[in-house]
Amino acid sequence: MTTEYQPFPNEEGRNNRQSQMEIPAMVRALGIPSDKRILEVGCGRGIALPAIDRLCNPRLLVGLDIDPELLVEAAANLHEHGTTAQLCAADVRRMPFADGAFDVIIDFGTLFHIAKPQAASAEIARVLTPGGMFVHETMASQLLSHPVRSRGRRLPRLEPDGLRRKRWAMLWASRTKGALPTEANRKTPCL
Repeated sequence: MTTEYQPFPNEEGRNNRQSQMEIPAMVRALGIPSDKRILEVGCGRGIALPAIDRLCNPRLLVGLDIDPELLVEAAANLHEHGTTAQLCAADVRRMPFADGAFDVIIDFGTLFHIAKPQAASAEIARVLTPGGMFVHETMASQLLSHPVRSRGRRLPRLEPDGLRRKRWAMLWASRTKGALPTEANRKTPCL
C-alpha cells in the first residue's frame, strides 16, 4: 500500500444507503447490463459487490483494491451475503488483467482520490472490452459524499483513453470504450 492512499471510514449508514438505494438507482439510470464480466475498482470493504451481483447477475464479478486489509473485510462481507466474487489486491494504475478482460467497470470515486488518476484511466480503458461500459461517480456525487476530501479534485480527461461519454444521470455517468484513432482509421477532412 502506498502513502498516496487513505481509506475512507467504515460508516454503516453510508454503506446501507449505498447498497440499498444508490446502487439500484445507478443500475437502472445507466442501464448496466446483466450477464457481463464486471470489475469494481477500489472495492474497499466490498459493500457494493453483493448489490451488483444481485442486480446484474454477472458472468464474472471481481473487486479490486490496493488495501489487502480492506479485502479481508470484503471477503467477510461477501460470505455474509452469499455472494461469489473474486477479490484482487492490486493498484488500479497497474491492474493484473488481460486487455479487454471486462465488459463493465464500476468506480465509486477511486479516480477522484488517487495520485496520477490518468494512469488509472488508461488502465481502465486497457482492461475494458471495446464497446464496454465504464461507470463512475460524477463530481456532484463526490461533493455530496465527501465534501471536504473532494475539494479541488477532478476526474482525469477520459476521452484520450477512448472512453466516450454515453449517459449522464446527475450522480453517475457512463462511458463507452471506442477504438482509439490511429493513422489508418483517422478520417481526413474533405477539401
